[in-house]
Amino acid sequence: MTTTFEALGLDTRILQALAEEGYSSPTPIQAQSIPSVMEGRDLLGIAQTGTGKTAAFSLPILHRLAQQTGRPPRYGCRVLVLSPTRELASQIADSVRAYGRHLGLSTTVVFGGVGFGGQKSALARGVDILVATPGRLQDLIDQGAARLDHVTTLVLDEADQMLDKGFLPAIRRLLKAIPQQRQTLFFSATMPAEINKLAAEMLTDPVRVAVAPVATTAEKVAQRVIHLPANGKREALADLLRMDGIGRTLVFSRTKHGADRIVKQLGQDGITANAIHGNKAQNARERALAAFRDGSAPVLVATDIAARGIDVDGVTHVIQFDLPEVPETYVHRIGRTARAGATGEAIALCSHEDRDKLRAIERLIRQQIPAETRAGAAAPEPARAPAPRQPQQQQQKPPRGAHKPQRQPQHRPGGHAAPAEPKRQGDGPRPQGGDSARRRPAAASQDAPRRDRSWREGDFRDGAPAPAFLRRGR
Repeated sequence: MTTTFEALGLDTRILQALAEEGYSSPTPIQAQSIPSVMEGRDLLGIAQTGTGKTAAFSLPILHRLAQQTGRPPRYGCRVLVLSPTRELASQIADSVRAYGRHLGLSTTVVFGGVGFGGQKSALARGVDILVATPGRLQDLIDQGAARLDHVTTLVLDEADQMLDKGFLPAIRRLLKAIPQQRQTLFFSATMPAEINKLAAEMLTDPVRVAVAPVATTAEKVAQRVIHLPANGKREALADLLRMDGIGRTLVFSRTKHGADRIVKQLGQDGITANAIHGNKAQNARERALAAFRDGSAPVLVATDIAARGIDVDGVTHVIQFDLPEVPETYVHRIGRTARAGATGEAIALCSHEDRDKLRAIERLIRQQIPAETRAGAAAPEPARAPAPRQPQQQQQKPPRGAHKPQRQPQHRPGGHAAPAEPKRQGDGPRPQGGDSARRRPAAASQDAPRRDRSWREGDFRDGAPAPAFLRRGR
């Protein structure tokens, strides 16, 4: 496997930028992807978050653009990168600008939550590389401010999160505006059936690169789970954040309201934190990320909008205040730490109500997470070994009808024996002549009550006559 970027044959100006960023050796997905992308091949990349996917597609794209001449079309772009979240789109654009700083190429990012003016102005001039979220890009196309008919390379990043966020219909609409003759790069951490189907539709004879088994956790992340009562999570979180060795820490909440509540409670406990979620304005989200990066607020409480959209170096801990509903989300959350060769720790707070979610996560990652129990929590259930199979003993089958009182057989015409019925007062002789005769009502005596006592005339209130269907045959 290639051990240096120089050996990959990248443009010298890109190598200079990589050296300035402090990168000298490609990650496995970069080493396997870059040569094929430089050749113009379609690619299907499967890798967990934090493995260097952004450089795996942006470096060879920059190299190919550097070899071309001409200007991008007005309102259009030559390369389109689709991302599921604003944060991830911004970080992809920042990385592309850093790697291509000496190439003179233009890069623009568009996403929702901000005004259209600046984005329309940038697209009006034409851009080489456009990084966009699907919803905002579709809005710009509908307004006549963007066109995709000159796209030569399409990148779909974090495709499985696109599925989670319901973006697949929007992506299919965008694909209709992009030329069929193009290079397509498709990256995903997991491959559910719907994503696999989309990849088959988009890619032509792709190179497949898988650097880690699907749904596995980063090797350098130390994981543990703390079992505790639900009302003990606040105290446990504050205790963890006061421990030695805690640096930048991401805390995950299931809901937006829950994230704001956690920040408020941490403030009451003397711990500075900010929240980031979908209800926050874009400038508030950017301020929270900036404070997280510079260390002025080293605790960031996030919903899953940030599970793959935050790429900040030096995150030492990921704490899951709420376990996720979808087990795969656990993998993406803890991938925020132990990045770029560093180590990190992931801690999950698990109440009794979270036990089923924990078991689903452990089944997905195929390992048991080391556990500890806090006071007041029920001890976790130990894994149950299957009970040994007991040899089956031959048991004599009880005779049919043994649970019922035995009746004496009664001779029935035709040689068949039938169980005798108890004699009831007024019963006439059993009719002869076969089954059809037995089904007809007995007419032996006008005064004889019917065999089924629940339908005798005396049972009808106020002496009303029996219904016609009971009087037939009398």
